[in-house]
Order: sequence, then structure tokens, then C-alpha cells
Amino acid sequence: MSTTDTRRVVTADNGRRSKRARPVATPAQKRKHLRETLAGYTFLLPWLIGFLGLTLGPMAYSLYLSFTSYDLFSAPEWVGLENYVRLFTDDPQFVQSAMITLVYVFIGTPIKLAAALAIALLLNYRDRGAAFFRSAFYAPSLIGVSVSVAIVWRAMFNTDGPVDNTLSFFGIELGGWIGIPSLVVPMMILLAVWQFGATMVIFLAGLKQVPQELYEAAEMDGAGALRRFKTVTIPMLSPVVFFNLLLELVGAFQVFASAYIISNGTGGPAGMTNFITLYLYKRGFTDTQMGYASAIAWIVMIVVAIVAVVLFRTQKSWVHYSGDDR
Repeated sequence: MSTTDTRRVVTADNGRRSKRARPVATPAQKRKHLRETLAGYTFLLPWLIGFLGLTLGPMAYSLYLSFTSYDLFSAPEWVGLENYVRLFTDDPQFVQSAMITLVYVFIGTPIKLAAALAIALLLNYRDRGAAFFRSAFYAPSLIGVSVSVAIVWRAMFNTDGPVDNTLSFFGIELGGWIGIPSLVVPMMILLAVWQFGATMVIFLAGLKQVPQELYEAAEMDGAGALRRFKTVTIPMLSPVVFFNLLLELVGAFQVFASAYIISNGTGGPAGMTNFITLYLYKRGFTDTQMGYASAIAWIVMIVVAIVAVVLFRTQKSWVHYSGDDR
């Protein structure tokens, strides 16, 4: 018998042995397994009902509506890709709102993350009063971007508001940020940055997990504060940076309440607060073009999904996890 034939016989014999050694469940064990499975699905049932009825179902219906002409008062009329073609070829307001939203997302998010990380670093190296400052910086995040906060923010930056009066004291006459197209987006970004408390707390928790031995070793090698930050802090904190970056990017695409309140629902001045979610709202509930608004919603979801996929695909090059030998 050749060597090849011998291997085939041994392989076949091992296969038969593994099949014989496989335990066969008794009827009692099968019934127990079935009861456990049913119990698990019973506990999951409320969530499954909510997911199917409140999330997946409405999403599927909105996808259908995006291919229709629907005004809330008559039956949807199938128009195919007409809504999507119109968005990119015959709707300059959509293009403007998309550009403003992208500026807000990709400029405001890094600034917010940088501010949160800077404050977290300061609190990480401060023991006296750290608890008070953590609470103080976290407090704005507890409020959220509510209607009351947007109203207060509008009053602060409006004509004769505290910010305008303070700048006037130093000889800078602006006449309020609300009515100046070039300043209203920075004001919106400032509002988002002001609420960095939750992001800061997550950064602070990540900094507490960085082993002090790494800093001591780098310091013994002659690394200064900036080099220790670059070679120790950032690599060890990169998973937390990735987590915060993903959450903040997704959240920034959903800005609505502040833009609606500050512009009184108009998206002004000059359409500079007409973020994509506000434009979607106006098309759907003001103009009653619900099919067109559904198409806008799905474009936003696709863009957010692409951003998330890009982040996950590129994380291998800059996110370093514990035990990773890259």
C-alpha cells in the first residue's frame, strides 16, 4: 500500500471515530434545550417587537416612500428614482444644506474632541478639586441640546446680547452673530463644543487606564512631555479616540433642535443653518413632500453608513489595542 493510500485510510478511520464519539442528545436533553431557547426568545420578545414595529418597519416603509410622490393627504404614487435624481440635479437647496452639514460635521467634531481631550488631560494630572471640575464640565452634557438651551444660546449671540455687548466693549461691532451668515455656523459649532462633557469623561476614563510605567520608561529615555503624549498617550488612547470619533460624527449629522430654534425654523440667515435634518423636516412637514423627505433621509443614512465603514476600515492603521503586536 502506498503512502497516499495509507493516509486516506487513516483519515477515513479518524472520521468514523469522530462520528462515533459524537454524543447523541437524549429526548430529555432536547426538551431542556428547547425550553431554554424558548425562554431566551421570550425575554427578547419585547425588544424584538419594538425593533420590528418601531425601527425596522418604519425604515422599510420610508424606503418605499422615497420612491414615491406622497403628500400625506393622498395615496403614494410610484415615481421610481425621480426623487433621488431631483436631489442631485435640480435642488440647489439640498446641495447647500449638504455642504453646510459636512462643514459642521468635519470641522466641529475634531474641535470638540480636541477640547474634550485637553480638559481630560488637565483633570487627569490634577487631584485637588478634580471631582468638582469633572462635574462642572460634565453638567452641560446632562442638559443636552434642548429647546431651552438653544433659546438661551440665541439670546446670548443675538443683537445686544451678552456676547455682542462684550465684543462692543473692546471695539468690535458685529451686530449679533445670528444675522451674519459667516458667523452663524461657527456659533453652532461653538454650541456643540460647549457640550463636550460626556466625551471628556470617556477620555478621562481612558487616561486612567494608561499604565504609568510607560510614562516612566519614556521619561527615563529622555522623552519630553510632548513626545510622551505622542508616543504613549495617543497610541494607548486610540481605541477611546475611535469610539468618541464615531459617536460624535454620527451625532453631528443629526443636529436639528439648535438649528431650528436659532433660525426660527427658516434655516437662515442665507440658508447657513439649513442643516440637512432641518431641510428634511421642512420638505416633509412644511411642504408635505413626504416622499421627497424620505429620499433625503435615506441619503443621510447612506452617508453616515459610509463614514462608519471608512472609520472601521481605516482603524487598523491608527488604532492600537492591548496585546496588538502591530
